[in-house]
Amino acid sequence: MTHPTSAEIAGRIEDLYGAPLAALASHAQDQPPGMLSALLGLHDSLAFAERSIAFHRERLAQLVHPERHITAHEVPHVLDCARRLAEAVAVRDTQAVTASAVLHSLVRVEPPEPPEPPSPASPSAAVATAPANGAASAAPSR
Repeated sequence: MTHPTSAEIAGRIEDLYGAPLAALASHAQDQPPGMLSALLGLHDSLAFAERSIAFHRERLAQLVHPERHITAHEVPHVLDCARRLAEAVAVRDTQAVTASAVLHSLVRVEPPEPPEPPSPASPSAAVATAPANGAASAAPSR
């Protein structure tokens, strides 16, 4: 099962909010916590997990290289690296699924068009501003 990458999630966030990720991140710092900061946090966790996967995959490949002899001293390092790789994959998968689900539930809402002001010659405006009968004066006349 393939999950969206951090670059794809970043693109979806940018499309949703209509601004580059860097601008959104600086804007979110000045705001109280909300959906934008949550999405940026998911993206950051996903990007970190992807970097961690790349690092530990490369390190594990170095440790178990076919031309290299693995000693008893190096076995714990191999196991630790494999464990960290598995953890990074689990974090990446969880963050990708969560971010994707949240982004699919959100849609970009365009601001509504401002209502047109009524024209001064409109009959509805004249009726609305005319005083009601008997409401002109509250004091009885003699």
